[in-house]
Amino acid sequence: MPGAHAQTLWGKVVRRQQPVPTRVERWETPDDDFLEVHRLDAPIAAPASTPHVLLLHGLEGTERSHYAQGLLGEMQRRGWGADLVIWRSCGSEPNRARRFYHSGETADLALALHRIALERPGAPLGVAGVSLGGNVLLKYLGEQHEAARTLIVAAAGVSVPFDLGRGSDYINHGFSRLYQKFFLETLKRKAIEKQTRYPDLPDPVRINAIRSLRDFDDTVTAPVHGFNDAIDYYTRSSSIRYLQGIAVNTLLLNAVDDPFLPPDVLVEVSRIAKRNPHLTLDFPQRGGHAGFVGGRNPFRPRYYLERRVGDFLANEFALAAQNQINP
Repeated sequence: MPGAHAQTLWGKVVRRQQPVPTRVERWETPDDDFLEVHRLDAPIAAPASTPHVLLLHGLEGTERSHYAQGLLGEMQRRGWGADLVIWRSCGSEPNRARRFYHSGETADLALALHRIALERPGAPLGVAGVSLGGNVLLKYLGEQHEAARTLIVAAAGVSVPFDLGRGSDYINHGFSRLYQKFFLETLKRKAIEKQTRYPDLPDPVRINAIRSLRDFDDTVTAPVHGFNDAIDYYTRSSSIRYLQGIAVNTLLLNAVDDPFLPPDVLVEVSRIAKRNPHLTLDFPQRGGHAGFVGGRNPFRPRYYLERRVGDFLANEFALAAQNQINP
């Protein structure tokens, strides 16, 4: 499909999917809050060694996001189990705590990983994160270094905003401002709702005056989560700073024409990846943001995103099993 915006919007506007059947659980967090988790069970007769994949959605995503349903469907097709973590404030009801979620918050990911590992000690575990979820994943892997390999066999980051500062500026220009407007509508609404419960948060007048994601991060994200300002938040949370420390075999799937990120960021990522053999790059020229729609017939499109992630994880699971047999 030609055009970055057509690729980006196809899944939300055109693609029709039968929702993957999941069961919903609420996991309590140490700070008296909760995570909503949508769980896809492996087939009843599946052995304990059946792979399991943790999925992480993007900014203002939900279980209904087209890429989330696509990835859940791919895991179901392969006979694997999967869990989709819904970030705080993105679930079926507002979270209890003063805080929200953000691109550098890795504690909830760590909580989910450890819980799944305890539940399924014999299952190889993979993780796939899209957009913001991909940034959280890569930051976590870089922070944990070798320790991450005790939990995770392989990972995949899709349409990752590696440099949050350059990404927030890029989405504030041209047609991409429509995406920014969409994100701000729900982000501002949630911030105003939370201010009614936590009066020390920025007041509705200030929130309604926000016109860009950078302004939102400066006004809400940074002060609520302990950063000095948006620049401090972007600097400390951008996953590009953590790529060199990743020790888990990880796929990075980003399109050069992604309307959320300037192409020169991918050039820098490529240079870093040359020094880290655990990173596998797939940077096609076209694909938009979390799009990657292809095929010859528009009535029978092919979705490269979920197939590529599934193939990469399957190959890594197979290699890990072979290494256990032949150490």
